[in-house]
Amino acid sequence: MTFRAIRLGLALAFFAVAIPAHADITNRANYAAILLDSRGQVLHQANADEPRFPASLTKMMTLYMLFEAMRDGRVQPDARITMSAEAATRPPSKLGLPAGYSLALEDAILAVVTRSANDVAAAIAEHLGGTEERFAQMMTQRARSLGMTRSTFRNASGLPDAEQRTTARDMALLGSRLQADFPRQYAYFSTTAFRWNNRQIHNHNHMLSAYDGMDGIKTGYTRWSGFNIVTSARRDGVRLIGAVMGGSSWVERDRHMAELMDDGFQRVGVARRANSYDVMQTNRGSMAREAQPRAPAVRMAAQPRVMASAPPVRPVAQPLVRGPRQPPTVLTSSSTRPPATAQQQRQATTPAANRPAQPARPMPRPAVAQEPRPLTPAPGRPVTRT
Repeated sequence: MTFRAIRLGLALAFFAVAIPAHADITNRANYAAILLDSRGQVLHQANADEPRFPASLTKMMTLYMLFEAMRDGRVQPDARITMSAEAATRPPSKLGLPAGYSLALEDAILAVVTRSANDVAAAIAEHLGGTEERFAQMMTQRARSLGMTRSTFRNASGLPDAEQRTTARDMALLGSRLQADFPRQYAYFSTTAFRWNNRQIHNHNHMLSAYDGMDGIKTGYTRWSGFNIVTSARRDGVRLIGAVMGGSSWVERDRHMAELMDDGFQRVGVARRANSYDVMQTNRGSMAREAQPRAPAVRMAAQPRVMASAPPVRPVAQPLVRGPRQPPTVLTSSSTRPPATAQQQRQATTPAANRPAQPARPMPRPAVAQEPRPLTPAPGRPVTRT
């Protein structure tokens, strides 16, 4: 059996296990959902004002604060975000930048949007607020002024904190304000993948490639929250914004969001489209597609054009952070070369034929590229994944 055939079998087995036939997300204790049109009219709601853990949906507020600082001139387009020792300790999902290193502002934004990097979110918080605790207070205050009256933030990433709460309505409102207040920067949320330090980083939001008309914006997951998502889709000139919280899997969550979107578009007069949601078009589905003889290239979303007063955004983020350089090799003369040890002298005077054979070094095992797999948190160990 070929390697491609094995990968295809594994991919199909994943979908057979991960996609339940009749999962009902609405029966889950932490389920909440809301669907709005562009005017804010409610098309659907369920537990929309009940407190929920936001998980990485928190990063939408973190980026709102950053975009606002950029607009007001408090952060320049050529600024760099430095990773502190504290920020570098954040658990995955993360970029893994060592303390003391920095990355370009745009790369920091893309890392938060796609990788949902907790360490970069914390570094942004420190850049804007001095400390993440102070920045969380700023986030809460700004959220209340936007009308998010039931949201309280304690960190910039969404890592578990018993006092960090929000609602589906507040998260949908935040998604709407990001579009209205920062239309250029909002385009970052449509990025399906970007390249950083020779790595291809894919967006955790599978609906960007799986749902017809989807253009953003953010997903989130912890063991406390379940699988959350805020989405925005546009069809025939009509835009809908939705939030679903508390799914048992990203597949269940995304399918339910797709159903709400399809129903919402039909209610506002947009004809229902057949097969508008295709789970095999997600990042997980690409595993099966790559097993075919001709695998398609990574689908890239249209890149955001310009942040205010910034130069045009390059199509793909270039690696700007490099590892520490190795010290140069210094050639020394025989007069300055350190004296040879007794063992080296014996080897130098011993004929090659009489020298003991050196054991052969094992050949390094070639690295095998693997597709990202859904993260299963260890018992009692909260993890933020998407």
